[in-house]
Amino acid sequence: DMKTDLNLLLECLKYQMDCPLSQKEALITIYSICQQNSEASEYFREIGGLMFINDLAKSSAHCIVKEAALFTLGIIIESNVYCQQTLCTSALFEDLILFLINKDSGVNLKRMSVYVILVLVSNNKNGQTYVRDTGCISLLLQLFRTTLSTSEKNLSDENTDPCYELWSSVCSTLCACVNNPQNEDNQNICCSVFPYAKECLESCTEPGIVRPICSFLGLTVANNSYVQKYFVSIGGLDTLAKVLLELMHDSSLSLSSVKLAVVVTKTLDACITNNSAMGVVLAKYHTVSELLKLLSNETLSTGEKVSIILTIGHCTEVCEENQCELLQNNGLPLMIQVLTESQDEELIKAATFVLQNCKQMTEQLSLKLYDNSLNVNSAEELDMQVRKSCLQDYWKKAEEILHRINLLEKEHDEERVQGEILGSSVANSEALKFHDGNPANPKKYAERAQKDVCCPQLTSKLNSQVLAPSVTSAPKKNETGNTMDAASIRQTEQRSIPRSVTELQTASVPQSLNINGKIACEKNQSGLQAGLHFLVTFFFLHLDQHLLCSEKTERVKSTSVTSSSHKMADLRCSGCTAGLPLNSKTFTKVLQSCLHRCEHHRVILEAEERYRGELLRAAAGNSSRSA
Repeated sequence: DMKTDLNLLLECLKYQMDCPLSQKEALITIYSICQQNSEASEYFREIGGLMFINDLAKSSAHCIVKEAALFTLGIIIESNVYCQQTLCTSALFEDLILFLINKDSGVNLKRMSVYVILVLVSNNKNGQTYVRDTGCISLLLQLFRTTLSTSEKNLSDENTDPCYELWSSVCSTLCACVNNPQNEDNQNICCSVFPYAKECLESCTEPGIVRPICSFLGLTVANNSYVQKYFVSIGGLDTLAKVLLELMHDSSLSLSSVKLAVVVTKTLDACITNNSAMGVVLAKYHTVSELLKLLSNETLSTGEKVSIILTIGHCTEVCEENQCELLQNNGLPLMIQVLTESQDEELIKAATFVLQNCKQMTEQLSLKLYDNSLNVNSAEELDMQVRKSCLQDYWKKAEEILHRINLLEKEHDEERVQGEILGSSVANSEALKFHDGNPANPKKYAERAQKDVCCPQLTSKLNSQVLAPSVTSAPKKNETGNTMDAASIRQTEQRSIPRSVTELQTASVPQSLNINGKIACEKNQSGLQAGLHFLVTFFFLHLDQHLLCSEKTERVKSTSVTSSSHKMADLRCSGCTAGLPLNSKTFTKVLQSCLHRCEHHRVILEAEERYRGELLRAAAGNSSRSA
């Protein structure tokens, strides 16, 4: 029975005062029973065992008994909150201070004393207050600075060194003094050792040193703008960025290095959270690109990915340099991939945070560009302003072309009616020829007529959607006859051409019209479509080519004198140099006389020539049929 065992062990402690080894064995048995057993710890407190061990630790003359008693106290306090409240007094903190400052105390006894302080302040605001008011925290900070020597910082196996174990316990205790709950007063006191912590990080990158220091730094600066600013002012953020850079550039990049880089990342995040303006310090170390590399590591857990993405979000929240670096290193697609592929809610929230920063960044950059256009202070800004004004001119020209298209629609109203009449007459004549001539292969005859329907397709690398073919599919011969549903043809054309052109093709066509009659009608319509597409092609390609040539002009101006610039201008495309006076009437003449046409204007000229050829062939065919 647990209660019986504890009663017997307590009696053993009381009656074995002259036998330290027996007392040590009894203490070891007690903490093995009470460890992670709140009920046993509470019962031991009720029978007076907790206070007896406390007195034994202070009064015993044997070091091994003191060490065992302090460790047992720590185990019981950690297992039961009522035991913590019972022993959390200023008197106990003062007794522990005596153990720490006594020159006769060994390293192990000091470590047990620090352990008791740790469990007293953990999740205990009163304990955090006592550790500050009694001056215990100042003593802990002194141990943090003086416990490790230079040689001990570079130990390959730090766990075998008792001084390192004491120093590690001190780091953990300081973390509990400032966090959970957050204690700003203790944070302000602990920042006094930041210069020493910075020096340790600069001189050693061993995981056993970097990990405890980063944990201490991260909890001390968390949600405390004063401490954050102080840490940045002494170059602490620069040091963390350098440590991360060194870890990421490690040729082996072992698993331990990856995990340590995540720890450093969390510390960086704590330094700039709620104070994102500090993130500008990280821009010169390209921290965002390093974090993106770290994020691509396959060994990371979901929680580690969340920490990295949040750090990226805080780095890019207000810093334009970090925002640009995120985009340049394909950070945006990576965030979208995380958002779409992950099922973890926290990871999705973190990725959404970064994407929201990207949205704000776009808006801010747009506003900045607008402000710069109002305050031209350099030649480069002046050039940007000129380019913007040119774009505005081309948009005005686009409106003019749209107005011209509308006029063409009105002018072709009469031609549309004539085209219907012409189509009907041609259809009848072609039908007579088909029946009277009785060609040997009617299928080839229909295919030849079908081939004639297809109008030239204008293609462009600039915008394949805008310069869509005017006719996407040729009419197919019906199995039961050579007729086609005119409504389906119009529906197909409406899906493949602009609205303004579609309206021109809503004329009624007799359903009894055979495929050959439809050919003549569609020739007239395809010619109109080609003309309108020519205007659209002319506008967009001319706009793109003008911008391209304007860049060439700037390079010529920067490398040549004025006289040589005129010579270079003679070798440029006439369509690019003509400017606004160039219109659809003078376009062909200007380009035909040019010996140095650019690729875009060459394609446009060839398209117009094909269009004119279609019109001539259509006119010749109509005249021959009428004859």
